[in-house]
Amino acid sequence: MSSLNVVILRRLQEEEQQLRTSSLPAIPNPFPELSGSPVLSPGSLPPCQPSGTYVSQRPFSSLLTMIAYRSRKRIINIFSEDGMGKVVEIPADMTARDLCQLLVYKSHCVDDNSWALVEHHPLLGLERCLEDHELVVQVQASMTSEGRFLFRKNYAKYEFFRNPLNFFPEHMVAWCQETNGAIPPSQLLQEPRHLQLLADLEDSNVFTVTTGKKLHSAPTDYEFCIKPNKRTELKELRMLCTEDEQSRTSWMTAFRLFKYGIVLYQNYKIPQQRKTLSHFSTPVRSVSENSLVAMDFSGRIGRVIDNPLEAQSAAMEEGYAWRKRSQRMNILGSPSPLHPCVLSSVIHRTQLWFHGRITREESHRMIHQQGQVDGLFLLRDSQSNPKAFVLTLCHHQKIKHFQILPCEEDGQIFFSLDDGSTKFTDLIQLVEFYQLNRGVLPCKLKHPCTLVAL
Repeated sequence: MSSLNVVILRRLQEEEQQLRTSSLPAIPNPFPELSGSPVLSPGSLPPCQPSGTYVSQRPFSSLLTMIAYRSRKRIINIFSEDGMGKVVEIPADMTARDLCQLLVYKSHCVDDNSWALVEHHPLLGLERCLEDHELVVQVQASMTSEGRFLFRKNYAKYEFFRNPLNFFPEHMVAWCQETNGAIPPSQLLQEPRHLQLLADLEDSNVFTVTTGKKLHSAPTDYEFCIKPNKRTELKELRMLCTEDEQSRTSWMTAFRLFKYGIVLYQNYKIPQQRKTLSHFSTPVRSVSENSLVAMDFSGRIGRVIDNPLEAQSAAMEEGYAWRKRSQRMNILGSPSPLHPCVLSSVIHRTQLWFHGRITREESHRMIHQQGQVDGLFLLRDSQSNPKAFVLTLCHHQKIKHFQILPCEEDGQIFFSLDDGSTKFTDLIQLVEFYQLNRGVLPCKLKHPCTLVAL
């Protein structure tokens, strides 16, 4: 052992002995006959032995190994929904939550605690959302070369804590209460060895099967599987199938709770308690920092308008002045791109919830991937009417489509999804209205279906 190692070891021993003698409280001694004292005190503890007998090279090398492991950087490839990838260098002990926060910061997104890291296996047709506490490097080590990480929204990650009855219906809970946890022998499988994979999830994870009918010849579209945490072949997968989406979601949620227990609830609570990041010090933009406030620039310097009535009056006055300018430009035949008719027809294309000319099937896939929670929505161009749009909305895990039609009044174009009863000058106004009012929809618009470019 080198002289430097000996010096470090002796210093560690001195600090340990000082800590033991200064911080140990007086607690009852469970074995007084061995030390002759009814209370554990610093004097009753055995002293640290010299380095030649108490500490060998092995603990020191283990310490160095641990430090080197924690400080070692790993290269991770992250992909967005459009197939574009980003290379990120992370420490070996970075969790999925911290990596999501890092990607949110680098992509200039708002951290609303709904972003997730997805383990995706295209050849097997499997994917799952990583739990927030999982170490990304460990998960990567169990993936095959075709596996990849996806960065996307997942509003349903902790939805079962907010709305448990949507995941565990009353008839399921009532059956469990009636049986008092005891299952009749007639309802048990005759070959319990097949249940071993369900009882031992320590080295396995539950995945959603995205190509069940095509790849695995599943009887329904609602298939999921249990996959060992290693590089797995297709024959090693344990496939299960349900009759509908709600049953699949309930079973997969039950498996997650069975495996992780209270850890899931702690993950759910952490974003409300922790405000700083553990692996980088730059603050992530919050929702409040991205919100707008009313300003008055009529004087020499601008000021924030705190009075709501004054802010509303200023907004109405500014809107009136803008309309007068627009009418004047219209009379003069100005080709300005800010002409109201032109602006209302294109301004929605800048919004995260608008996805252009995607198909009905693609909108279903996006809604499904981001959680199928109530109020998850997107807007897209209509395939059947080139002048219309479609609102795609999820309610009770079912996806519904509402056509938004243009209508003309006094020479101005409006948009409506209730046959003209409620009209809006542009789609942004329409979305903002239905975020506050349900109207003819089954629920309010709550969560925009968003794609991010890394």
